[in-house]
Parts: sequence; C-alpha cells; structure tokens
Amino acid sequence: MMQEARPAAPSRKKSSSPLSAKSGAHSNTGTGPAFQHYQSAVQLLQQGKCEKALAAFEKMLPAAPVEIRERCQMYISTCQRQLEKHNLAFSTPEEHYDYAISQLNTGYFEEAREQFDNIVANYPSADYAFYGLALLGAITGRAQDCLDNLARAIQLNPKNRLQARTDNDFQSMSDDPRFTELLYPEIP
Repeated sequence: MMQEARPAAPSRKKSSSPLSAKSGAHSNTGTGPAFQHYQSAVQLLQQGKCEKALAAFEKMLPAAPVEIRERCQMYISTCQRQLEKHNLAFSTPEEHYDYAISQLNTGYFEEAREQFDNIVANYPSADYAFYGLALLGAITGRAQDCLDNLARAIQLNPKNRLQARTDNDFQSMSDDPRFTELLYPEIP
C-alpha cells in the first residue's frame, strides 16, 4: 500500500505545477497577449499618439484581465482629456476662465494652472485669472502663490478683496497673517 501512494503523489504535483506556472506567467509576469496589447497601447500614449492609444485601450477593455482593466480605464480618461485639450477653442477669455475653473473644481490642478497661465499670458489685465490662480494656490497648499496672485487680482480689481473675504476656497489661508493683511488693510 505504501508503494501505491508514492507514485500517486508525484503525479498530482506534476499535473498541478505546470498549470499554476502557466497561469502565473500570464497574470503575474505580464506575458499574455492582453498584457502585450496593453503595453503597446501605453507606448502609443507615451509617444503622444492619443487617438491610436484611445482606440487600442477601448478595443481591449471589454476582454481585459482584471489586473489591467482599471488601468485601461484610467488611460482612456487620460487620452480623452488630451484629445479635448487639443480641440479647445474659446470665444472669450471669460469662457476660457470658466473652463479653467471647471478643471480646478474637478481636481485637475495642473490643467487648471495651465489654463489660468494661458489667460494671463494673453490678457495680462484679466484680474479673474489671477484670482483663479490664487484659489488654486490656496487649494493646493501653495501659500505664497496664493498671496502673490491674490494681491495682483486685487490690484487690478479691488472688488476681488471683498470677494476673497467670503470665498470658502481660501479657508486654508485664514490663519496666515499675510492673508489677513491683504484682505483687511484698514485694520492695524
């Protein structure tokens, strides 16, 4: 009886070993065809070929393994944002500002900064763009940027001082004495 048990155990090990090695190779090391398609799509995105990358990610998403499905969705969003960014055309600087604020409100801080900077570059007297940059500074914890841009916004349009006094987005700056001095210069 001992003799029969020995051959049975090694055969089970052999049959389960190649199976687990194969499945592990595809999911853990990324050698499966889905992972290769994923890598190709990422490479397209890195090369700036957003349209092709978007098509590749969208094509592979329905059948993508769980390990890469979430990343595919993230890259699809990235591609869409990049494509939208290149297709942006604004009729007025105010419309451009509204877009920048929407980026700020959705947490795309670098995109918002880029949009505000574009407005300021094209319209140096656009107080509202400096105000937007001040908001961005307050939200992202860049106190000096906030103060510099808010001072410029107030210099261009003193009504921004009143607006900032009631704007909850500046709450993180409320304990900074420089912020208080900027908003309430009449108080010694």
